[in-house]
Amino acid sequence: MPASDKKYLFESMPIPKALATMAVPTIISQLVNLVYNMVDAFFIGRTGNSYMMAATSLTLTMTMMNVAFSNLFGVGGGSLIARLMGMQKEKKAKSVSAFCFFACIALALGYSVLIAVFLNPVLRFLGASDATIGYARQYVLFVIIIGSVPTILSLTLAHILRNAGYSSQASTGLSGGGILNMILDPLFMFVILPRGYEVAGAAIATLLSNIIACLYLLYAFRKASETAPLSSRLHDAKELDPDNRKSIFAVGIPSALLTGLFDLANICVNILSSAHSDLVLAAMGIVMKVERIPNAVNVGICQGMLPIVAYNFSSGDHERMRGTIRFARIVGLSVSAVSILVLELLASPVTGIFLSTKSRDAETAVITLAFAALFLRIRCVASPFQFINYNSSFCMQAMGYGKATMLHAFVRELVFYIPMMFALDHLFGETGLACALPAGEALGAVFALLLLSRLLKKDRRESGEF
Repeated sequence: MPASDKKYLFESMPIPKALATMAVPTIISQLVNLVYNMVDAFFIGRTGNSYMMAATSLTLTMTMMNVAFSNLFGVGGGSLIARLMGMQKEKKAKSVSAFCFFACIALALGYSVLIAVFLNPVLRFLGASDATIGYARQYVLFVIIIGSVPTILSLTLAHILRNAGYSSQASTGLSGGGILNMILDPLFMFVILPRGYEVAGAAIATLLSNIIACLYLLYAFRKASETAPLSSRLHDAKELDPDNRKSIFAVGIPSALLTGLFDLANICVNILSSAHSDLVLAAMGIVMKVERIPNAVNVGICQGMLPIVAYNFSSGDHERMRGTIRFARIVGLSVSAVSILVLELLASPVTGIFLSTKSRDAETAVITLAFAALFLRIRCVASPFQFINYNSSFCMQAMGYGKATMLHAFVRELVFYIPMMFALDHLFGETGLACALPAGEALGAVFALLLLSRLLKKDRRESGEF
């Protein structure tokens, strides 16, 4: 897309159309990648082995760290690139993109090495039992130890492309990898590898898909850099000035911590679930996959919103910025309302997709699915509160308010959700553990709205609007 069209998208295009242009491709890629994660769970569920399902639930925590690390430079750098574009500082935007390119590769390599060295202690800490640790090792070897570099680089490039206005290219890369994974999963799980290695097969399929997606996104990034303020040259990375490096980390660290704290909450869920039984852990793992459907849509809306908010914040068109925030909020809350209705009505058949009751261990599968349906009906109520938290956090990141983003992340997870998780689990068992999510997210949403409202009022005063 020519630079003039990008300018029109950010500055003049009607807000619903602009948000759709940026968010729809992102939502599609979020859903496709979610589907391929679900396909992993679906095919593993065909074995009827609840211990394999529990093992993949444990590894979700480690794969989410890939997302956290990509946010450090993808969101931190991407939001800064959008703001620099709004200020017409394209040379500085190039330096930012190049720095983020090399920094995310170095970080991914470090993460892979650490996990390789401390794999067994980490898995035990996450709640792996003797029955699940072998399967968890299979998955982590390919997806984390070997696969972190292409995964983190892909996600970082997608964030940067999206914030520069190339949402469709970013989404094509991520979606293409997801579709390829769906094709490769059954091939490696049930044809190439022998019985007992289904988890390894799913992991190899994921690794190959992520490598292909990374190669495409590298091509798209290089192509976009011909007209956009993007670069993957080491020379440009070295020219990054200290103020912009500080700005990357000011937003990137809170964004990474937000995902990291979400990951910490999942660790706590896994530890508490596994303390009840491996079947409760497997059931919670199924629910976490299902509830990611509305979350994926709402995160896609917020990711599409972020570049428009960032650009107009820095260019001074604060009315357009606030209008974008309001419209995104209406759309996201509507999605959440529909998802609650659907999941309350269809909890049993939806969770039943992920685990067969006609395979080798039907009795444990039936118990697992009964827990899953109960947990889903409770936890899906959290969806609108989660969206308010996402919306507020992405707005603060777009405006460069890193400290406020970090404060919200800490309060949301460490003050509200995680303490409530332990308290309700102690009082009411596994049902209380499920109830902690809507209760914690509701309190977090109230805090987020108060914090964002204060920042927007400050922004109006500083711009002389009142």
